[in-house]
Amino acid sequence: MDELKTEFWASALIRRAEIAGAFAGVVRKGDTDAGAVLVKVATLDGKARLYGPARNGEGERIWLDLSAGSLGDVEADVDAYVRKRREGDPDVWVIEIEDKQGRHFLMEPVDSGPG
Repeated sequence: MDELKTEFWASALIRRAEIAGAFAGVVRKGDTDAGAVLVKVATLDGKARLYGPARNGEGERIWLDLSAGSLGDVEADVDAYVRKRREGDPDVWVIEIEDKQGRHFLMEPVDSGPG
């Protein structure tokens, strides 16, 4: 997302998910140029994972699996966290992917944090 506008990047993620047979859509549209993106992946069984953008030690874009920590993977808890973030950041985007296999379709590395 470094040089790409957020709106274009979000469209590409949604397209990748749909090509692979998942459903994906924008739940909340933020700043079209530079809004941060939260990616929720719902597995349609009451569970979900949430991914947020970060930078690694070399300054490269990565994604953090926010559900790997205290947030957990209960969909209601993930939704509550997303609501809170949206209230605090009007520029944030929320993309939801529904995929029984739990695939996120992110191209950048994903860090699940300390195990």
